[in-house]
Amino acid sequence: MTKPRSKKALYIGLPLALAISAGAAFLAWDSWLRDNPGYPVKVMKQAEELQERILSFDSHITVPLDFGSAGNEADKDGSGQFDLAKAGRGRLSGAALTIFGWPEIWNGPNAPHRPTAGFVDAARNEQEARYKILTGMVRDFPHQVAIAHTPEEFRRLNGEGKFAVFLSMLNAYPLGTDLDQLDHWAARGMRMFGFSYVGNNAWADSSRPLPFFNDTPDALGGLSELGQQAVRRLNDLGVIIDVSQMSTKALEQVSQLSRAPFVASHSAPRALVDIPRNLSDREMQLIKDSGGVVQIVGFPTYLRPLSQATRDKLNALRARFDLQPLTGLEMALMPGDAIITVWPEQRFGEYAGELYAILETEPKASLKDFGDAIDYAVKKIGIDHVGISSDFNDGGGLDGWKDVSEGRNVTAELLQRGYSEADIAKLWGGNFLRVWAQVQQSAKPVANR
Repeated sequence: MTKPRSKKALYIGLPLALAISAGAAFLAWDSWLRDNPGYPVKVMKQAEELQERILSFDSHITVPLDFGSAGNEADKDGSGQFDLAKAGRGRLSGAALTIFGWPEIWNGPNAPHRPTAGFVDAARNEQEARYKILTGMVRDFPHQVAIAHTPEEFRRLNGEGKFAVFLSMLNAYPLGTDLDQLDHWAARGMRMFGFSYVGNNAWADSSRPLPFFNDTPDALGGLSELGQQAVRRLNDLGVIIDVSQMSTKALEQVSQLSRAPFVASHSAPRALVDIPRNLSDREMQLIKDSGGVVQIVGFPTYLRPLSQATRDKLNALRARFDLQPLTGLEMALMPGDAIITVWPEQRFGEYAGELYAILETEPKASLKDFGDAIDYAVKKIGIDHVGISSDFNDGGGLDGWKDVSEGRNVTAELLQRGYSEADIAKLWGGNFLRVWAQVQQSAKPVANR
Protein backbone atom coordinates (compact mmCIF):
# COMPACT_ATOMS: atom_id res chain seq x y z
CA MET A 1 0.00 0.00 0.00
CA THR A 2 1.37 3.39 -0.97
CA LYS A 3 2.36 5.56 2.00
CA PRO A 4 0.09 8.64 2.36
CA ARG A 5 1.81 11.86 1.33
CA SER A 6 2.20 14.72 3.76
CA LYS A 7 0.47 18.04 3.17
CA LYS A 8 3.88 19.40 2.26
CA ALA A 9 4.11 17.00 -0.64
CA LEU A 10 0.71 17.97 -2.00
CA TYR A 11 1.37 21.63 -2.68
CA ILE A 12 2.34 23.27 -5.97
CA GLY A 13 1.18 20.41 -8.17
CA LEU A 14 4.10 18.09 -7.57
CA PRO A 15 4.65 15.62 -10.42
CA LEU A 16 4.72 12.60 -8.12
CA ALA A 17 1.52 13.70 -6.39
CA LEU A 18 -0.15 13.61 -9.77
CA ALA A 19 0.72 9.98 -10.29
CA ILE A 20 -2.57 8.11 -9.96
CA SER A 21 -1.24 4.61 -10.08
CA ALA A 22 1.61 2.66 -8.56
CA GLY A 23 3.05 2.08 -12.04
CA ALA A 24 3.12 5.78 -12.85
CA ALA A 25 4.71 6.54 -9.48
CA PHE A 26 7.40 3.93 -10.10
CA LEU A 27 8.22 5.39 -13.51
CA ALA A 28 8.46 8.90 -12.05
CA TRP A 29 10.73 7.68 -9.23
CA ASP A 30 12.91 5.70 -11.63
CA SER A 31 13.28 8.75 -13.89
CA TRP A 32 14.18 10.94 -10.93
CA LEU A 33 16.88 8.52 -9.84
CA ARG A 34 18.39 8.41 -13.30
CA ASP A 35 18.52 12.21 -13.38
CA ASN A 36 20.33 12.32 -10.03
CA PRO A 37 23.23 9.87 -10.24
CA GLY A 38 26.09 9.40 -7.83
CA TYR A 39 24.39 8.09 -4.69
CA PRO A 40 23.19 4.57 -3.87
CA VAL A 41 19.47 3.99 -4.38
CA LYS A 42 19.06 3.30 -0.66
CA VAL A 43 20.56 6.68 0.21
CA MET A 44 18.42 8.48 -2.35
CA LYS A 45 15.25 6.88 -1.02
CA GLN A 46 16.17 7.82 2.53
CA ALA A 47 16.89 11.38 1.38
CA GLU A 48 13.52 11.53 -0.37
CA GLU A 49 11.67 10.32 2.72
CA LEU A 50 13.61 12.59 5.06
CA GLN A 51 12.98 15.63 2.89
CA GLU A 52 9.25 14.90 3.26
CA ARG A 53 9.44 15.05 7.05
CA ILE A 54 11.80 17.88 7.90
CA LEU A 55 11.44 21.65 7.70
CA SER A 56 13.90 22.72 5.02
CA PHE A 57 14.96 26.36 4.73
CA ASP A 58 17.33 28.12 2.32
CA SER A 59 18.58 31.34 3.91
CA HIS A 60 19.51 33.28 0.77
CA ILE A 61 17.81 33.37 -2.64
CA THR A 62 17.74 36.49 -4.82
CA VAL A 63 14.53 37.35 -6.63
CA PRO A 64 15.16 38.48 -10.23
CA LEU A 65 13.44 41.70 -11.26
CA ASP A 66 11.57 39.84 -14.02
CA PHE A 67 10.26 37.18 -11.63
CA GLY A 68 6.51 36.78 -12.04
CA SER A 69 6.43 38.30 -15.53
CA ALA A 70 5.30 36.49 -18.69
CA GLY A 71 7.59 33.52 -19.23
CA ASN A 72 8.86 33.72 -15.63
CA GLU A 73 5.65 33.03 -13.74
CA ALA A 74 6.08 32.22 -10.06
CA ASP A 75 4.00 29.04 -10.22
CA LYS A 76 5.54 27.61 -13.38
CA ASP A 77 8.76 25.70 -13.93
CA GLY A 78 10.83 28.46 -15.53
CA SER A 79 14.44 29.09 -16.44
CA GLY A 80 15.47 30.54 -13.09
CA GLN A 81 16.79 28.61 -10.11
CA PHE A 82 13.75 29.32 -7.95
CA ASP A 83 10.01 29.11 -8.54
CA LEU A 84 7.15 27.46 -6.69
CA ALA A 85 7.12 24.44 -9.01
CA LYS A 86 10.81 23.69 -8.39
CA ALA A 87 10.43 24.33 -4.66
CA GLY A 88 7.67 21.73 -4.58
CA ARG A 89 9.73 19.10 -6.38
CA GLY A 90 12.64 19.73 -4.04
CA ARG A 91 10.42 19.65 -0.94
CA LEU A 92 11.75 23.07 0.15
CA SER A 93 9.59 24.34 3.01
CA GLY A 94 10.60 27.99 2.73
CA ALA A 95 13.37 30.43 1.92
CA ALA A 96 14.75 33.86 2.71
CA LEU A 97 13.84 35.76 -0.45
CA THR A 98 15.93 38.88 -0.61
CA ILE A 99 14.72 42.45 -0.99
CA PHE A 100 17.91 43.67 -2.58
CA GLY A 101 18.96 46.95 -4.16
CA TRP A 102 22.17 48.16 -5.72
CA PRO A 103 22.73 50.94 -8.26
CA GLU A 104 23.97 50.41 -11.79
CA ILE A 105 27.51 51.76 -11.68
CA TRP A 106 29.07 50.59 -14.94
CA ASN A 107 27.80 53.45 -17.03
CA GLY A 108 30.73 54.63 -19.05
CA PRO A 109 33.81 56.79 -18.66
CA ASN A 110 31.97 59.72 -17.05
CA ALA A 111 30.52 57.70 -14.17
CA PRO A 112 30.87 59.48 -10.81
CA HIS A 113 33.46 58.03 -8.46
CA ARG A 114 31.15 58.25 -5.46
CA PRO A 115 27.49 57.27 -5.03
CA THR A 116 25.09 60.10 -5.72
CA ALA A 117 21.55 60.80 -4.51
CA GLY A 118 20.34 59.48 -7.84
CA PHE A 119 22.14 56.20 -7.23
CA VAL A 120 20.44 55.83 -3.85
CA ASP A 121 17.04 56.51 -5.42
CA ALA A 122 17.68 53.93 -8.13
CA ALA A 123 18.70 51.32 -5.58
CA ARG A 124 15.64 52.10 -3.44
CA ASN A 125 13.39 51.70 -6.47
CA GLU A 126 14.96 48.30 -7.15
CA GLN A 127 14.38 47.33 -3.53
CA GLU A 128 10.74 48.37 -3.75
CA ALA A 129 10.27 46.48 -7.01
CA ARG A 130 11.44 43.24 -5.42
CA TYR A 131 9.13 43.74 -2.45
CA LYS A 132 6.18 44.19 -4.79
CA ILE A 133 7.18 41.05 -6.70
CA LEU A 134 7.10 39.01 -3.49
CA THR A 135 3.86 40.45 -2.13
CA GLY A 136 2.33 40.03 -5.59
CA MET A 137 3.25 36.35 -5.60
CA VAL A 138 1.57 35.89 -2.21
CA ARG A 139 -1.51 37.75 -3.43
CA ASP A 140 -1.79 35.77 -6.65
CA PHE A 141 -1.18 32.29 -5.19
CA PRO A 142 -2.67 32.35 -1.67
CA HIS A 143 -3.16 28.59 -1.55
CA GLN A 144 0.48 27.89 -2.37
CA VAL A 145 2.59 30.54 -0.66
CA ALA A 146 2.49 33.01 2.23
CA ILE A 147 4.84 35.24 4.23
CA ALA A 148 6.05 33.88 7.57
CA HIS A 149 6.50 36.57 10.23
CA THR A 150 7.43 34.22 13.09
CA PRO A 151 8.92 30.72 13.42
CA GLU A 152 5.52 29.50 14.59
CA GLU A 153 3.91 30.89 11.47
CA PHE A 154 6.58 29.19 9.37
CA ARG A 155 5.67 25.84 10.92
CA ARG A 156 1.95 26.48 10.52
CA LEU A 157 2.35 27.29 6.82
CA ASN A 158 4.32 24.11 6.33
CA GLY A 159 1.52 22.14 7.94
CA GLU A 160 -0.92 23.78 5.53
CA GLY A 161 1.21 22.73 2.57
CA LYS A 162 2.27 26.31 1.73
CA PHE A 163 5.70 27.58 0.82
CA ALA A 164 6.86 30.04 3.51
CA VAL A 165 8.50 33.27 2.37
CA PHE A 166 10.92 34.81 4.88
CA LEU A 167 11.60 38.44 3.93
CA SER A 168 15.23 39.44 4.19
CA MET A 169 17.03 42.59 3.09
CA LEU A 170 20.56 42.75 1.75
CA ASN A 171 22.53 46.01 1.55
CA ALA A 172 21.85 49.10 3.66
CA TYR A 173 22.89 51.33 0.76
CA PRO A 174 19.33 51.99 -0.55
CA LEU A 175 18.27 53.25 2.89
CA GLY A 176 20.58 56.25 2.60
CA THR A 177 21.19 57.37 6.18
CA ASP A 178 17.64 56.98 7.48
CA LEU A 179 17.64 54.72 10.55
CA ASP A 180 13.84 54.80 10.72
CA GLN A 181 13.73 52.85 7.46
CA LEU A 182 14.49 49.80 9.60
CA ASP A 183 11.20 50.28 11.48
CA HIS A 184 9.38 50.81 8.18
CA TRP A 185 10.68 47.61 6.67
CA ALA A 186 10.20 45.56 9.83
CA ALA A 187 6.57 46.64 9.82
CA ARG A 188 6.35 45.39 6.21
CA GLY A 189 7.61 41.96 7.23
CA MET A 190 11.42 42.13 7.01
CA ARG A 191 12.90 39.63 9.45
CA MET A 192 16.62 39.67 8.51
CA PHE A 193 18.88 42.59 7.58
CA GLY A 194 22.31 42.43 5.93
CA PHE A 195 24.34 45.63 6.10
CA SER A 196 26.73 44.99 3.25
CA TYR A 197 27.11 43.97 -0.36
CA VAL A 198 29.95 44.89 -2.70
CA GLY A 199 31.27 48.31 -1.66
CA ASN A 200 31.27 50.20 1.62
CA ASN A 201 28.19 52.21 2.51
CA ALA A 202 27.22 54.76 5.16
CA TRP A 203 26.45 51.99 7.66
CA ALA A 204 29.30 49.49 7.45
CA ASP A 205 32.48 48.48 5.66
CA SER A 206 32.22 45.66 3.16
CA SER A 207 34.54 42.69 2.84
CA ARG A 208 34.77 43.77 -0.82
CA PRO A 209 35.36 47.54 -1.02
CA LEU A 210 34.97 49.01 -4.49
CA PRO A 211 38.00 50.86 -5.83
CA PHE A 212 35.62 52.30 -8.44
CA PHE A 213 33.95 54.26 -5.64
CA ASN A 214 37.34 55.20 -4.16
CA ASP A 215 36.62 52.71 -1.38
CA THR A 216 39.43 51.61 0.86
CA PRO A 217 39.43 48.62 3.21
CA ASP A 218 38.07 49.50 6.68
CA ALA A 219 37.26 53.07 5.69
CA LEU A 220 34.83 53.36 8.60
CA GLY A 221 36.81 51.16 10.92
CA GLY A 222 33.94 48.66 10.77
CA LEU A 223 30.56 50.18 11.64
CA SER A 224 29.79 53.87 11.43
CA GLU A 225 27.87 55.53 14.27
CA LEU A 226 24.75 54.95 12.17
CA GLY A 227 25.64 51.28 11.83
CA GLN A 228 26.16 50.95 15.57
CA GLN A 229 22.75 52.50 16.19
CA ALA A 230 21.30 50.10 13.64
CA VAL A 231 22.56 47.07 15.57
CA ARG A 232 20.68 48.20 18.65
CA ARG A 233 17.57 49.12 16.64
CA LEU A 234 17.50 45.75 14.87
CA ASN A 235 17.77 43.99 18.24
CA ASP A 236 14.84 46.04 19.52
CA LEU A 237 12.80 45.22 16.41
CA GLY A 238 13.48 41.49 16.67
CA VAL A 239 15.15 41.45 13.24
CA ILE A 240 18.04 39.04 12.66
CA ILE A 241 21.37 40.71 11.85
CA ASP A 242 23.11 39.18 8.83
CA VAL A 243 26.90 39.63 8.82
CA SER A 244 27.63 37.98 5.46
CA GLN A 245 29.71 40.31 3.26
CA MET A 246 30.74 42.55 6.18
CA SER A 247 34.36 43.41 6.84
CA THR A 248 36.03 41.62 9.72
CA LYS A 249 36.05 44.78 11.86
CA ALA A 250 32.35 45.38 11.23
CA LEU A 251 31.51 41.79 12.17
CA GLU A 252 33.58 42.10 15.33
CA GLN A 253 31.67 45.23 16.32
CA VAL A 254 28.34 43.53 15.72
CA SER A 255 29.48 40.78 18.08
CA GLN A 256 30.30 43.39 20.74
CA LEU A 257 27.06 45.36 20.39
CA SER A 258 24.36 42.80 19.68
CA ARG A 259 22.47 41.32 22.62
CA ALA A 260 20.83 38.76 20.28
CA PRO A 261 22.30 35.97 18.15
CA PHE A 262 23.30 36.92 14.60
CA VAL A 263 23.89 34.91 11.45
CA ALA A 264 25.92 34.78 8.27
CA SER A 265 23.15 34.04 5.78
CA HIS A 266 25.38 32.93 2.88
CA SER A 267 29.07 32.44 3.59
CA ALA A 268 31.81 29.81 3.49
CA PRO A 269 35.01 29.07 5.46
CA ARG A 270 38.05 31.11 4.50
CA ALA A 271 40.23 28.13 5.38
CA LEU A 272 39.00 26.43 2.20
CA VAL A 273 39.16 29.42 -0.15
CA ASP A 274 41.25 32.33 1.14
CA ILE A 275 39.28 35.39 0.02
CA PRO A 276 37.95 38.28 2.14
CA ARG A 277 34.36 37.36 1.27
CA ASN A 278 34.70 34.09 3.22
CA LEU A 279 34.73 33.81 7.03
CA SER A 280 37.83 33.18 9.10
CA ASP A 281 37.73 30.61 11.89
CA ARG A 282 37.62 33.47 14.41
CA GLU A 283 34.68 35.12 12.67
CA MET A 284 32.79 31.83 12.69
CA GLN A 285 33.57 31.49 16.39
CA LEU A 286 32.15 34.95 17.09
CA ILE A 287 28.93 33.93 15.35
CA LYS A 288 28.79 30.77 17.43
CA ASP A 289 29.52 32.70 20.64
CA SER A 290 26.47 34.88 19.95
CA GLY A 291 24.33 31.75 19.65
CA GLY A 292 24.04 32.29 15.91
CA VAL A 293 24.44 30.23 12.75
CA VAL A 294 26.81 30.18 9.77
CA GLN A 295 24.73 29.29 6.72
CA ILE A 296 27.17 27.59 4.33
CA VAL A 297 26.56 28.79 0.78
CA GLY A 298 26.56 26.76 -2.43
CA PHE A 299 28.59 29.35 -4.35
CA PRO A 300 31.23 27.63 -6.51
CA THR A 301 34.19 29.98 -6.22
CA TYR A 302 33.72 30.34 -2.44
CA LEU A 303 33.94 26.57 -1.99
CA ARG A 304 36.80 25.61 -4.28
CA PRO A 305 39.70 27.76 -5.54
CA LEU A 306 39.98 28.32 -9.26
CA SER A 307 42.30 25.86 -10.93
CA GLN A 308 45.77 27.00 -11.84
CA ALA A 309 44.94 26.61 -15.53
CA THR A 310 42.02 29.04 -15.18
CA ARG A 311 44.09 31.48 -13.13
CA ASP A 312 46.80 31.41 -15.81
CA LYS A 313 44.23 32.21 -18.51
CA LEU A 314 42.76 35.02 -16.41
CA ASN A 315 46.15 36.54 -15.68
CA ALA A 316 47.05 36.39 -19.38
CA LEU A 317 43.81 38.21 -20.14
CA ARG A 318 44.54 40.81 -17.46
CA ALA A 319 48.02 41.38 -18.84
CA ARG A 320 46.50 42.13 -22.27
CA PHE A 321 44.28 44.74 -20.63
CA ASP A 322 47.11 46.23 -18.54
CA LEU A 323 45.76 44.90 -15.22
CA GLN A 324 47.76 43.41 -12.38
CA PRO A 325 47.63 39.66 -11.63
CA LEU A 326 44.67 38.40 -9.61
CA THR A 327 44.60 39.11 -5.88
CA GLY A 328 42.42 37.66 -3.17
CA LEU A 329 40.17 40.74 -3.18
CA GLU A 330 39.65 40.59 -6.92
CA MET A 331 38.89 36.87 -6.71
CA ALA A 332 36.13 37.77 -4.26
CA LEU A 333 34.79 40.42 -6.63
CA MET A 334 34.86 38.14 -9.66
CA PRO A 335 34.17 39.39 -12.29
CA GLY A 336 34.08 42.85 -10.76
CA ASP A 337 37.86 43.17 -10.80
CA ALA A 338 37.44 45.28 -13.93
CA ILE A 339 35.88 47.96 -11.75
CA ILE A 340 39.34 48.97 -10.58
CA THR A 341 39.45 51.48 -13.39
CA VAL A 342 36.91 53.52 -15.31
CA TRP A 343 36.71 52.10 -18.80
CA PRO A 344 34.56 52.97 -21.78
CA GLU A 345 31.66 50.56 -22.10
CA GLN A 346 33.10 48.86 -25.19
CA ARG A 347 36.40 48.09 -23.46
CA PHE A 348 34.65 46.79 -20.36
CA GLY A 349 32.40 44.67 -22.56
CA GLU A 350 35.37 43.12 -24.36
CA TYR A 351 37.10 42.31 -21.09
CA ALA A 352 33.97 40.92 -19.38
CA GLY A 353 33.07 38.80 -22.41
CA GLU A 354 36.46 37.10 -22.50
CA LEU A 355 36.53 36.73 -18.73
CA TYR A 356 33.14 34.96 -18.65
CA ALA A 357 34.25 32.68 -21.47
CA ILE A 358 37.27 31.62 -19.41
CA LEU A 359 35.23 31.10 -16.25
CA GLU A 360 32.74 28.93 -18.11
CA THR A 361 35.52 26.41 -18.81
CA GLU A 362 36.16 25.97 -15.07
CA PRO A 363 34.53 22.80 -13.72
CA LYS A 364 31.71 23.75 -11.35
CA ALA A 365 32.16 23.01 -7.67
CA SER A 366 30.25 19.93 -6.56
CA LEU A 367 28.16 18.73 -3.66
CA LYS A 368 31.34 17.09 -2.37
CA ASP A 369 32.93 20.54 -2.10
CA PHE A 370 29.78 21.79 -0.37
CA GLY A 371 29.86 18.85 2.02
CA ASP A 372 33.52 19.52 2.77
CA ALA A 373 32.64 23.11 3.74
CA ILE A 374 29.82 21.94 6.00
CA ASP A 375 32.11 19.33 7.58
CA TYR A 376 34.74 21.99 8.25
CA ALA A 377 32.27 24.39 9.84
CA VAL A 378 30.68 21.67 11.96
CA LYS A 379 34.10 20.59 13.19
CA LYS A 380 35.03 24.16 14.11
CA ILE A 381 31.81 25.50 15.66
CA GLY A 382 29.50 22.52 16.16
CA ILE A 383 26.41 21.09 14.49
CA ASP A 384 24.08 23.55 16.29
CA HIS A 385 25.64 26.56 14.58
CA VAL A 386 25.74 25.55 10.91
CA GLY A 387 23.05 25.76 8.20
CA ILE A 388 22.43 25.69 4.45
CA SER A 389 22.01 28.40 1.80
CA SER A 390 22.26 28.48 -1.97
CA ASP A 391 22.63 32.08 -3.23
CA PHE A 392 20.49 30.98 -6.19
CA ASN A 393 19.87 33.57 -8.90
CA ASP A 394 23.01 35.49 -7.90
CA GLY A 395 25.84 33.08 -8.70
CA GLY A 396 24.97 30.06 -6.56
CA GLY A 397 24.55 26.57 -7.96
CA LEU A 398 26.64 23.41 -7.85
CA ASP A 399 27.07 20.23 -9.80
CA GLY A 400 24.21 18.23 -8.30
CA TRP A 401 22.38 21.24 -6.80
CA LYS A 402 21.60 23.44 -9.77
CA ASP A 403 18.30 24.81 -8.43
CA VAL A 404 15.82 24.38 -5.57
CA SER A 405 14.37 21.21 -7.11
CA GLU A 406 17.56 19.30 -6.22
CA GLY A 407 17.59 19.85 -2.45
CA ARG A 408 17.30 16.11 -1.86
CA ASN A 409 20.76 15.70 -3.38
CA VAL A 410 22.15 17.89 -0.59
CA THR A 411 20.42 15.62 1.92
CA ALA A 412 21.83 12.54 0.19
CA GLU A 413 25.36 14.00 0.37
CA LEU A 414 24.94 14.58 4.11
CA LEU A 415 23.57 11.08 4.66
CA GLN A 416 26.48 9.64 2.70
CA ARG A 417 28.84 11.47 5.05
CA GLY A 418 27.25 9.90 8.11
CA TYR A 419 25.14 12.77 9.42
CA SER A 420 22.15 11.60 11.43
CA GLU A 421 18.64 12.53 10.36
CA ALA A 422 18.33 14.73 13.46
CA ASP A 423 21.51 16.63 12.55
CA ILE A 424 20.41 17.04 8.93
CA ALA A 425 17.14 18.56 10.20
CA LYS A 426 19.22 21.05 12.21
CA LEU A 427 21.31 21.99 9.16
CA TRP A 428 18.29 22.32 6.86
CA GLY A 429 16.43 24.77 9.08
CA GLY A 430 16.23 23.75 12.71
CA ASN A 431 19.21 25.86 13.75
CA PHE A 432 18.02 28.94 11.87
CA LEU A 433 14.50 28.68 13.29
CA ARG A 434 15.97 28.47 16.80
CA VAL A 435 17.97 31.66 16.24
CA TRP A 436 14.94 33.41 14.74
CA ALA A 437 12.91 32.61 17.85
CA GLN A 438 15.69 33.83 20.17
CA VAL A 439 16.05 37.12 18.26
CA GLN A 440 12.32 37.77 18.46
CA GLN A 441 12.24 36.93 22.17
CA SER A 442 14.92 39.55 22.85
CA ALA A 443 13.02 42.33 21.06
CA LYS A 444 11.76 45.38 22.95
CA PRO A 445 8.31 46.94 22.50
CA VAL A 446 8.47 50.51 21.17
CA ALA A 447 7.38 51.92 24.51
CA ASN A 448 10.36 50.30 26.26
CA ARG A 449 13.11 51.50 23.95
